[in-house]
Amino acid sequence: MQPGQMAYDRAITVFSPDGRLFQVEYAREAVKRGTTTVGLKFKDGVALIVDKRIASRLIESKSIEKIFQIDEHIGCATSGLVSDARVLVDYARVVAQINKVTYAEKINIETLVKRICDFKQNYTQYGGVRPFGTALLVAGVDNQGCHLFETDPSGALVSYKAGSIGAGRNAVMDLFEEEYQENLAMDEAIMLGLRALKKATEEAALSTKAIEIGLIKVGESFRRLEDSEVEKFVSKLG
Repeated sequence: MQPGQMAYDRAITVFSPDGRLFQVEYAREAVKRGTTTVGLKFKDGVALIVDKRIASRLIESKSIEKIFQIDEHIGCATSGLVSDARVLVDYARVVAQINKVTYAEKINIETLVKRICDFKQNYTQYGGVRPFGTALLVAGVDNQGCHLFETDPSGALVSYKAGSIGAGRNAVMDLFEEEYQENLAMDEAIMLGLRALKKATEEAALSTKAIEIGLIKVGESFRRLEDSEVEKFVSKLG
């Protein structure tokens, strides 16, 4: 333990002398240890792509869920502690349905993301709790357009054209900085995302069973691609 850190990481409510909350920083480290997750906006929608990192051939790949549908027009992908992510997804689903029942309309993406982040922020401010050790990439389409948001364990949020969370974030963002362009076609965006995953994982070839892809397009509901559809894109990558 570093001398300046001693005793300041024992409780979430204690700031260190230099203004840091170590428990929140530890939660960010949990996200960095998670699988690589990417999201990209394309011409009329958003794609989410996850490397599920299957460690054994004995694991049923479908039992590992990293992409979730929140509402008809919203989906999210997670990196970090999946169990924490499920709690946030359940909360987000309830918020979306309450909005639909109360106002008879679908919730705006930014409004929902802010509600999720407010919920996460509560777990950084009170004793007896710990921050959520997960980050979410939230993708959706509403009457204001297509959106991709990243949420942080601290409760912060950022909107991206193309973003990443998890272990390979730096490698993915470097590639996106160089090659991402606005108004990509859907297939081009997915292929760029897969190339970024391949670069981040440093593997010779991606496994179809380890890749999960979610799509939301204008005028359509959020959906996860079937294995056969994923295989076409992965095989095209070579």
